[in-house]
Amino acid sequence: MPVSDCELVDAWRQVLDLSGIAAGRTVTVLTSSDTNAQTMRTAILAAQARGAIVNRLDLLPVNGGVSLSRDPLAYVGTTPLTGNHAALALLKASDLVLDLMTLLFSAEQHEILAAGGRILLAVEPPEILLRMVPTAGDRDRVLAASKVLRAAREMHVTSAAGTDVRFTLGDYPILEEYGFCDRPGRWDHWPSGFLATWSNEGTASGTIVLDRGDILLPQKEYVRDPVTFTVEKGYVTDIQGGLEADLLKGYMESFNDPEVYAVSHVGWGLQERAHWSVLGLYDREATIGMDSRACAGNFLWSTGPNNEAGGTRDTACHIDIPMRNCTVSLDGRAVVRDGKLVKETGE
Repeated sequence: MPVSDCELVDAWRQVLDLSGIAAGRTVTVLTSSDTNAQTMRTAILAAQARGAIVNRLDLLPVNGGVSLSRDPLAYVGTTPLTGNHAALALLKASDLVLDLMTLLFSAEQHEILAAGGRILLAVEPPEILLRMVPTAGDRDRVLAASKVLRAAREMHVTSAAGTDVRFTLGDYPILEEYGFCDRPGRWDHWPSGFLATWSNEGTASGTIVLDRGDILLPQKEYVRDPVTFTVEKGYVTDIQGGLEADLLKGYMESFNDPEVYAVSHVGWGLQERAHWSVLGLYDREATIGMDSRACAGNFLWSTGPNNEAGGTRDTACHIDIPMRNCTVSLDGRAVVRDGKLVKETGE
């Protein structure tokens, strides 16, 4: 259902307040040809109302001839900033970049953050943004769970469908997504509300079974029949199942890169305002599926790049796979049990 500009301006004001944007700060709104016009318009109005110095940087799209999908996460790594030194200089000089284009997994994003800049990604439809406007409580919930994850050395995930997989932890940082950027060098995503990390190289091992109703992204489809992944020494070595398994294998093979099968980030959702069923209510080109990524009690794992965590894999294929009804344990302590958050861990 459409939302009013007034509502979305108020939402942006809350996000900017939580991000500490005050008068005189420089905010650059990064856009491209598929940026939502209302999201852009209201972001600019809200930043101006805060007294910020506001720029808009519009860049031409890339990857259209190589990506198999219009989803911005279907082909990652190369962005309109690649080789664009003038544009990069403006973003590095900004206090906050509102990314309405999608810079994920790019070297330029890391360069901006290393320079002390902040980047907030916001590409979901306005009504999804409005439903999941971030709060200080979202941050508290994510940071409380992060303390538990940071201390853990093994994640063990099981399910009644047959999942039984282990990830050794400790070599990579924690990804804490709560929807706003409250310190220099921080990247975040509105909407969000989840926690993730990357397993130590070569350690992920076991079996992951997608059950009916689990989700594949960027395919943005619910699985109808079980899909079984064999994981050995940090890589998916076999995919078995019905039609979805065959299509997924064909999609991954099209990149002609062995690194697409590497296990990337692993974690769980903490956002109670995210809903599993929302994906089925949208056209595939209208959303990138953040509800399923952040939905409270999910298990989210992925394949492909780890460069955003300081690793060396920059493969263009990134598959996110949110799952329901899993038990996620850290060093033997459940933080999610059968798809429900375990409250005593602080979530």
